Formats: sequence, structure tokens, C-alpha cells
Amino acid sequence: MTSPSDPAADASTRSIPDATVLFAGDSGDGMQLTGAQFTLASAYARNDLATLPDYPAEIRAPAGTTYGVSGFQLHFGAVDIHTPGDKVDLLVAMNAAALKVHLSRVRPGGTVLVNTDAFAPRDLELADWSDADPLHDDTLDGYEVIEVPLTTLTREALSDTDLSKKQVDRSKNMFALGLTLWMYSRPLDPARDWIRNKFSDRPVIRDANLAVLKKGAHYAETIEAIGTRYQVDPAAMKPGTYRAVRGAEATALGLVAAAHQSGRSVFYGSYPITPASDILHEISKHKNFDVATFQAEDEIAAVGAALGASFGGSIGVCGTSGPGVALKTEAIGLGVMTELPLVIVNMQRGGPSTGLPTKPEQGDLMQAVYGRNGEAPLPVLAPASPGDCFYMAYEACRIATTYMTPVMLLADGYLGNGSEAWRIPAVDDLPSFTVENTTEPTDRNMMTDDDGNPQFLPYVRDDDTLARPWAVPGTPELEHRLGGLEKEHETGNVSYDPENHERMVKLRAEKVQRVTQSMPPVPVRGPRQGSLLVLGWGSTKGAIDEAVDRCHSEDTPVSAAHLRYVWPLPADLEALVDGFDRVLVPELNNGQLIRLLRNAYDAEFLPLNKIQGRPFRAAEICTAIRDALTPVAS
Repeated sequence: MTSPSDPAADASTRSIPDATVLFAGDSGDGMQLTGAQFTLASAYARNDLATLPDYPAEIRAPAGTTYGVSGFQLHFGAVDIHTPGDKVDLLVAMNAAALKVHLSRVRPGGTVLVNTDAFAPRDLELADWSDADPLHDDTLDGYEVIEVPLTTLTREALSDTDLSKKQVDRSKNMFALGLTLWMYSRPLDPARDWIRNKFSDRPVIRDANLAVLKKGAHYAETIEAIGTRYQVDPAAMKPGTYRAVRGAEATALGLVAAAHQSGRSVFYGSYPITPASDILHEISKHKNFDVATFQAEDEIAAVGAALGASFGGSIGVCGTSGPGVALKTEAIGLGVMTELPLVIVNMQRGGPSTGLPTKPEQGDLMQAVYGRNGEAPLPVLAPASPGDCFYMAYEACRIATTYMTPVMLLADGYLGNGSEAWRIPAVDDLPSFTVENTTEPTDRNMMTDDDGNPQFLPYVRDDDTLARPWAVPGTPELEHRLGGLEKEHETGNVSYDPENHERMVKLRAEKVQRVTQSMPPVPVRGPRQGSLLVLGWGSTKGAIDEAVDRCHSEDTPVSAAHLRYVWPLPADLEALVDGFDRVLVPELNNGQLIRLLRNAYDAEFLPLNKIQGRPFRAAEICTAIRDALTPVAS
């Protein structure tokens, strides 16, 4: 006997290399949970994958309205997956508003599965379908439409339970999940295991969700409306242990790894803010390692506590988004002046001010590089994918302690909320990370003051990194003081001497510039010379890589490079840029990296900017590449 998760159960199963599915409905319809469980099933099926959760900005948007729609898009396949997908193969629309918002994202000939119970006249009015019923006019012409009364079927399946009507209706997402898992030959067991674990203390809810999940799969197997079932084979990946990981989770795990490898405790201070809060939620689960978490009363308290932890010998880290960075600015400057290791994680979101709190943007690069009073430089890193958040969080801690400087880590909501198949690294494969405190007085770090007393010199610098010594308060004979006033070279005494101030400003700047010594060469996709280079940073990498691969399949001459070490600019970047006639710079902002590049290099840089609260689609970058390579008519 075959089960609903067995591809052999249906003779019309067709193998496909990849697929993109989008679940959409009200915030209360459980679309994020449904998408996460579909993602988990795809991970168990050993597919490569990328996800794009899309949260409404309104906290309590009226049910059934377009601005209350929550979505979860997943691209999975047997091939390399770089993005959550340009066009959707299957849209699961739980109500009329979800169809209104997302129908344009479905490819021509794609499938639309609709909950027909949510298309009553009032539903259509709330969704701005007032002049038409999309299920009975030509709106869905050109699509394969599957009409399912999800609410009715869920109520029938749970008619003999003691659940309330509200509880029953909240289970309809499990019916939709079972149905779509069957359509794409996904295993049901991961979802079953999750339900049993999640509702272990509520057996009535547990059994109801299990029953509805199974009913959804059986319904898909028996109705004639689903003519084709799809099979996506496992992807060819490097040997290892994989898991689906979100960027926020990977960031937290990177900080935990930094604590383990450095032998130094990590202190994480944070005030809740979208989309960075999940880092705090995740890292707080790992207190069995040498990490401590602190939910502060405000942003200033969070960074102050983190900086204090660094003064005390820990690796101080704080997480926030752009508005929080604005509030932390003075304390970050204090970290620059005192030259203490501090990591600031900025999960960027749309701005300015409150802006688009649930939507991604790369609008804080200038803030990261220049957004402090006075001359206060610091290194800026940017992960390129959800899994890369692990490595760059780890690297930010390493650089901060090696060079005794604050470091900004610029991710964004797309990476923080999105997930990918992540190969869990072996501890021995992580970069070496040693942290040493100054514990003994030496001829180099001591002097005799005017009264003949020995005095520790807290600003004597390492010849290679220019880092000052990190002496933990209380270390015998190494008493010293730190503060926000300008320091005298070596002694650390307060100094208003003009020449000393200029010397210290230039020393701090040179120290940050020397971080380029720790940067690997900029990787290039394609030839290192040619007509066009696509140069990106941060979360644009997946779309750029996919676009360049498409262009290569069409014999279009283009190369791509990506910056994970954004500031200071890598030492080998100038030579790379000089090897191309033009450089296209895609950014999710109004042109910030391109300004830094134009200021540093004499080359032709072409902007490609998108500020819509959505990541780039590969097709958008493909179009820009073709336009950049098309000769301009005279």
C-alpha cells in the first residue's frame, strides 16, 4: 500500500528541477507556520531551498484587507537555489485579499489554489474586488485554478471534536499544508512530528491538527482537480549535515561559536525591535554555552551594557535595526574612543524613522560608515545569505577583538527572516580565533610617572594591527581609566593637545584600514576582466548570481563580484574594478555603495536601485545587464 507522501501513489507524477510556492492569507491564517513546515519537509527531502517570509507592516490590520496579507514564498529544487524565486508556480490564496495582492507574482500558466469559502461579497469588498468576482470573470484566465472550500472541509473534518469554531477555523492551514505537500511529493512526517511536539500538552489541538493534515493530503489524492503531481529530486550537495536555517538563527549561532572558539564569554544586549528580535530569542536558548543575554529597557541601555561587558573582558554585542542604531550612536563613538571590541548587529529595514518595519532594505550603509559625530571609523561587514550570517557574525567578533574596535554587521530583514539549506560547519574548520588579555607589566607597556610610580600604558599599540592592549579591570599593576574624552597617545590621560588629537584620529583611522589585512580576496563569478562587472553587497548576492548565471547561459559576457567586507573597501577591489569597462551596482537603497565607490575609484559605475521593501528578482538584474551591454545609439 502506498501513502499520500509516496510519489508512486499517482501515475501522473512529473519530475521537475525546481518549484516556487507562495502561501498567502490573513495574519491569523498561519501562513508563516505553514511555509515553515513546507520548508522543513523540503529540507528532509534534501532539496536546496531559499525562503522569503513577507509580514504585513500593520500589527492589527483588519482581517480580509490587502494590507493585512501575510505571505511565505519558498523556492526549492534539485538544482542550485540562489533566491526565493522570481515567479510563483503555485499560489495558495487563503482569501480574496491574498489573491488580489499576489496574483501578479504567479507565472503565466501557473497554478492558483483558492479557498472558495473566503470569496463571499463581504470578502470581495474588503479586498477591493468590489467591481468583480475573480472566480467568475476572466481574472484567472491563463492560470490553472484549483477551487477548494478549505474552511468547510476543515469544519467537517473536526465536527466531532470539542474545539470552538475559532479553533477549528484556525486549523485550515494544516489542510492546505497537507494538500500542497501531496502535490509536490513532500513527506508528511516532519509536519506530524512538529505538531506532536508543539502541542504535546494539548492533545485535543494536537489530534485535530494531525487529522486535518492527513485529510488535506487525502483530499488532494482523490479530487480530479489536481491533474498533475510533481516530484523534485534531492539536490547534489557537498557531503555533510544540513539544516534549514534563518539568518537570525545563524547570527545567534555565529556568536555562540565565537564564544566557544575564543574562550571568551559573549554578552548580548538588545532592546526588542523588528526584525532583530529573533536574534535575542535564539541566543537566549544557548545559555549552556558561555553566552549571556540582556533584554534592556531601551536601545541606549543595551549598547551601554554591551560596551561595559567589553570593558570587563567579554565580547560585547548588541542587536538592533536602523532606528536603534541612531540611538546607539554616542555609545558606539565611545567604543571607538576607548578602543574596545564591540559588535553591533543591524538587521536593516525600510526607513526612515519607523519606515517599513517588516520589509527589507539596505538603507543603513552610510549610517554604518559615517553615522557618528567626529572622526569615528569602524569596520562594516555584510552577510550574503541567511547561512552566511553565521560566518560573518563570527568574523565580526574576531575582527573586533583582533583590532580592538567596534564592528558593524549589516544584515537585513530578507536575510534575518529568510532561510536556506545550511551545511553545519565542523568546529575545526572555523577560522582560528584567539583572544589574549594583557596580564603582566612589561618594559613596553609600563612607564614611570612624575612621582616615580609605575603607570600602565593602555594605548601602546601592536605593530601589526595597531590594536591597543586589552587589560581587564582588576588585573594587578595594570590599573587604567577609559572615557569619552580624547586620550593622550600611550598614557591614556585626558589630552586637549591639538597635535595629539590629530595623531590619535589618524591612528584610529589607520587601525581600521589595516583590517584589509584580514580580508580574503574578493571572489569573482566569471572572468576577472571584461565589459561589465556586477558588484553587489549583502543580501543582493543570490539574485546577482542567478542573473549572471542566466546571462552566461545566453553567452552574455558579464562577471559578478560581491562584498561581504564592505568597509574599508578591500585592498584588491581597485585592481578588479579597473579590469572592466563598466560596473553595475545593484542596491536596495537609493545608491549608497556606489557613492563610496565613486569617491574611491576612477571608473564608470552604473546604479541599479530598488526601494520597494522587496528583494531583487534575478530578472530585474538580467534586464539591467542587457541594457548596460547594449550600445547607446548616437
